[in-house]
Amino acid sequence: MHGVKAMVHEQDILIFLEENLSKKRYRHSVNVCRTAESLALHYGCDPEKAVLAGLLHDCARELTKPELVQFAVKAGLGAAEAAAEPKELLHGPAAVYLCRSLFNLNDGDILAAIRYHTTGRENMSLLEKIIFLADFIEPERDFPGVAKLRRLAFRDLRRALIAACDTTIRYILLKGMPIHTDTVLARNYLIREGAGNTQS
Repeated sequence: MHGVKAMVHEQDILIFLEENLSKKRYRHSVNVCRTAESLALHYGCDPEKAVLAGLLHDCARELTKPELVQFAVKAGLGAAEAAAEPKELLHGPAAVYLCRSLFNLNDGDILAAIRYHTTGRENMSLLEKIIFLADFIEPERDFPGVAKLRRLAFRDLRRALIAACDTTIRYILLKGMPIHTDTVLARNYLIREGAGNTQS
């Protein structure tokens, strides 16, 4: 991790976020960072990686749709796919490009956690799981069941992730929007994973 720390400084990230995000989104990013750090320490994940991924996960969240498409394509998303995605699902891939170009951050585990923090995906790493869940349960989140989910997050990571996926899917269904394939695959994988390993 010392190589990552040498290239990426938390203070530089905080300055960038403060200058480029709303106050509410800035607070959210710091909250996710601290929640991710706590989860990482609890589950034996690298806390420094969790801090960086937590801070940077929404660094592209308030860009325009054309900017998000442009940066997502530069991060590796197909042009047609990027153009068809809603803004809410583009900021993860776009953030990967910003992390590489602005902060020289090339750690694959951190970038994957940022890339998939909104949808999740099949066979997530421990860091990916932590960032996905930290984004969901940070202290200023307020939705029915969030207090119970916060408690569960520190008792059974897999079950907490399934509950988060369930909540996301119910919300999307109520909105009448399509459910991202990665979210469905993430939930199915987590359920199957429970047959052999209930810790992660």
